[in-house]
Amino acid sequence: MSFDPAAATRAYIDGLGPEALAKAASYTVGSEWLGFWGVVVAGLVTLLFVRLRILDRLDARLAKRGWAMRTFLLCAAFMLLSALVTLPWDIYTGWWRETAYGRTSQPLGDYLGQGAIGIAITALFGGLFFLGIYALIRRAGKRWWIWSGGLAAFAISAMLLLSPIMIEPLFNDYKPVPAGPVRDALVVQAKDAGIEPDRIYMFDGSRQSNNFTANVSGLGHSARIAISDVAIKGASLDEVRAVTGHEIGHYVLGHIWIIVIVFSLLAILLFFLADRLFPRIARAFGSDAAIGDPRGFPVMMFILSLFAFLAQPVQNTLSRLDESSADAYSLKTVNLPDALASALVKTAEYRNPRPNAVEEFLFYSHPSVERRVRAGMDWKAAHPAGAATPAR
Repeated sequence: MSFDPAAATRAYIDGLGPEALAKAASYTVGSEWLGFWGVVVAGLVTLLFVRLRILDRLDARLAKRGWAMRTFLLCAAFMLLSALVTLPWDIYTGWWRETAYGRTSQPLGDYLGQGAIGIAITALFGGLFFLGIYALIRRAGKRWWIWSGGLAAFAISAMLLLSPIMIEPLFNDYKPVPAGPVRDALVVQAKDAGIEPDRIYMFDGSRQSNNFTANVSGLGHSARIAISDVAIKGASLDEVRAVTGHEIGHYVLGHIWIIVIVFSLLAILLFFLADRLFPRIARAFGSDAAIGDPRGFPVMMFILSLFAFLAQPVQNTLSRLDESSADAYSLKTVNLPDALASALVKTAEYRNPRPNAVEEFLFYSHPSVERRVRAGMDWKAAHPAGAATPAR
């Protein structure tokens, strides 16, 4: 009897059961709406800060400070204060809702503690980044937005380089995969791909999330592949190998550099639009600040939040292409289509595996689980007894 990829795909997805599929669909649709409501919240925060003239008052108090220090402090202060204002919304979206859907077991106190660290980091590095943006507006004149792409590329590269060393360890404990069959298998995979085995880590992702996850982070010597303990402890050896093959694919195919380039180009577009639309949007909120005046930073942040939301389909399309190529790399080098499919099905618990085409295009940073499983089953049909191809 010939193998039927479509039937095999249906069996994998239907194996979740109607209740789990309905829950995943509900969670996913709710998450998509949260993106829209997040923009609304950002608008309300901007209106609050502008009408109460909070940054205007702070600017007056800092009048004796130099321009650079005053600009940095205004930007950092807005990030800190707006985070406090939106704390109830953040608790609802990031903790309460995740807990209600069984996506996290993190205590609220730990969530708030880690959130405080994240806010401090955002205020520090965000303040420095926007200090650079305002400096470009002052120095580069009407074409300042062109140079914003270079600043964005530098900032993204710096964060990717420093994140595994300085930032990620503040939130999770990263260790080499423990000795045993899993580590032995992953060492072989890493060596076949030309990656040092000490670049593969396990981290306590279960601290924040019950999701089955892995990722690639860092640049150069700081680059590494990290697999959540949820994935390692809740998966078979073959599933771990298939997922690691996917992450190695991201590493080998240079997807991190694609991220740097794409986001830098998007930064140029977003800042160009901000330059053109800032005056009328600022007036709509009741602000008299010009685009180069850091008193108008709340308006600037709202514009960027709005445009980033609208640019999601572009970002998601590029991300889906990367994810598909990483899946293909795993299938080619590890050749475990059923293990990859069963691992992917675990992610369907928090990502509706059967979205409609419009929903997938607009909101999905990964191809739907159904689409990815079908690609694996098509590979299986085309390579019924094929061997994996060693990476070069």
